[in-house]
Amino acid sequence: MFRRPRIRRLEELLPFVREGRYRIGPHVAKHMIQEGFIEHDVLQAIEWGRELAVYPEESRMLVLGYMVFPPQLRLPLHVVLEYREQRWVDIVTAFIPKKPHEVYSRARIAAILRFDGTFEEVRWKRPRVLSPEQIPK
Repeated sequence: MFRRPRIRRLEELLPFVREGRYRIGPHVAKHMIQEGFIEHDVLQAIEWGRELAVYPEESRMLVLGYMVFPPQLRLPLHVVLEYREQRWVDIVTAFIPKKPHEVYSRARIAAILRFDGTFEEVRWKRPRVLSPEQIPK
């Protein structure tokens, strides 16, 4: 019998993070060193972020949050959470995205529309039209 993967929402996972029942993976540490953010920034992004995509087959979700630097600076931070275990959350990776709100693939669009319950704003980009001078020879 086919069993559908359980979809968990960010609201369900936040108590684990607040209680310290999370593990930070080595990929997160690598990005912390390379990109200059700290564990507090990751936790704050999860706490005040929103689900950008849910991947139920992998028991993962992509969260878009922000690192806040008063008075006016907010930098986006993507955090991937894995919720395979019942009693804690794994923070798989965290990184500063180049285009935080852009959806790149049809698969990601399908995941957002199907599992989020709300419609995410998606902007389609048209191919840039090159003038004859801009065409490589």
